[in-house]
Amino acid sequence: MYATRYQPNTRIDVADALRGIAVAGIILYHSVEHFNIFTQEPIVHALSSDQQVADVLAWLLSGKMYGIFAMLFGLSFFIMNDNQQQKGRSFSGRFAWRMCLLFGFGLINVAFYDGDILMLYAVYGLLLIPISYLPSRVVWCIIALLALQPVELFCLLTGSTIDHSTLWELYGRINSMHEHGSFLENAITNLRYGFELNFRFNVFSGRLTQLLCLFILGMQLGRQRMFYNEGRNLKIWHNLLVGSVVVVIALSLVDFGELALWLAPIYNLLILLMIVSAVVSAWYAFGGVRKVLHHLCIFGRMSLTNYLLQSVIGCFIFCGYGLACYRLLGVTYAVMIGLGMVLCQYLFCRYWFKSHPRGPLEGIWRKLTWINSERNNNK
Repeated sequence: MYATRYQPNTRIDVADALRGIAVAGIILYHSVEHFNIFTQEPIVHALSSDQQVADVLAWLLSGKMYGIFAMLFGLSFFIMNDNQQQKGRSFSGRFAWRMCLLFGFGLINVAFYDGDILMLYAVYGLLLIPISYLPSRVVWCIIALLALQPVELFCLLTGSTIDHSTLWELYGRINSMHEHGSFLENAITNLRYGFELNFRFNVFSGRLTQLLCLFILGMQLGRQRMFYNEGRNLKIWHNLLVGSVVVVIALSLVDFGELALWLAPIYNLLILLMIVSAVVSAWYAFGGVRKVLHHLCIFGRMSLTNYLLQSVIGCFIFCGYGLACYRLLGVTYAVMIGLGMVLCQYLFCRYWFKSHPRGPLEGIWRKLTWINSERNNNK
């Protein structure tokens, strides 16, 4: 069984920067998708660049930002768990309660945005508890197995198929409500179908096992202290960057054909690793990069609040009950809206951190996580 090494877990600024990149990327790509409104109506203000912008951002952001978020989720779990182990305490029950709280935040979020990930992350997160007791060699084997996309590989080898017709039916039902329903009608529909919709989409897109893989990978990278500039870590990140770039370029030149169901998610994972290794390598190698990315650290330290805020703001801008921009703005203009949202939320973060150590929802989540512990300490 794994046991703590009793090494200090100081705050990892590059992880905050990656978290900020992930949330900003999520906002931008949600704007590309008009916050999950795929209308058949003609767009009033469209540009010839729309398709190219959509293709580039899909390659760079789609699936990668949520994946980075998942990996950092696993890293955070390791740090909290290891800190408690060093004090001779078990974190399992407390973390399970923390995931219940996260599921509650997800219920609030899904009332605004049907693509909520927090509820799914809360469920995935519970699986980290038993896995955290396993020795590292077993954990690496689990990561390797999940990275191979076992569900898709099984379907490929056996000729099996998964029926996704219910997914498209749910999209049609929810999409119509986003275009023409009131806020209350949208909230009820999202609460009723949102979790199922996202679970089915995870199966369809190959993220069902990949996100769990990234959760566990984040935990394992925490065990190996890979996000600290220690020992040979920087060289490992450099090698991972070079290797992932070479493989991504090679796969970009290949027609996946009948292997697309299996290879597309793996290709997505490799791009994600390329982005992460590039950011970590540049962070520790160049002071100028750290200075620029420090602004995203601020954004990343308030990732939960920013994630919920983007749902509230973005859905008001694009949904029919709000400004109905889903039928007004093409992709290029929608990305500009997304950039504006990122800037406004960043300015809010700077203002908030002048007088608070944590974001508003982060503070509530932490307080509720440790509520019984604080009461016991006060006795």
